[in-house]
Amino acid sequence: MSHDGTGAPREQGAELDTPDFAHTDQAAKNRREKTLALARFAWDRGITGAELLAMTDDYRRRLAREAGAHPPRTMETWNGVAALLDEKTAWALGHPDHPAAERAHPDEKIMWVKPPVRPWFE
Repeated sequence: MSHDGTGAPREQGAELDTPDFAHTDQAAKNRREKTLALARFAWDRGITGAELLAMTDDYRRRLAREAGAHPPRTMETWNGVAALLDEKTAWALGHPDHPAAERAHPDEKIMWVKPPVRPWFE
């Protein structure tokens, strides 16, 4: 006997009528929308893909909540966000005068990414 994704046992060879939600087209659409929303939020604040991935899990969870999204459970979503940020950065470098290349809230980056601390004796 195996389980059908809901925890209920089913007979060997029995076919599932519907796939679990994680493997549906709607779930894939939801993941894509969340990835885009998180990327927009980070882009508007000047956060790069590398900076996003360097954040602690706690900071990424806070960032997701601030962006109005439920924090992703896996790094897969965050890796997708970082890839989108890298793509948009490359695009923006080639289109600096395009309105979409501007960042809406670059002054808020400091809330998420702290500049390196310089030693006081330099």
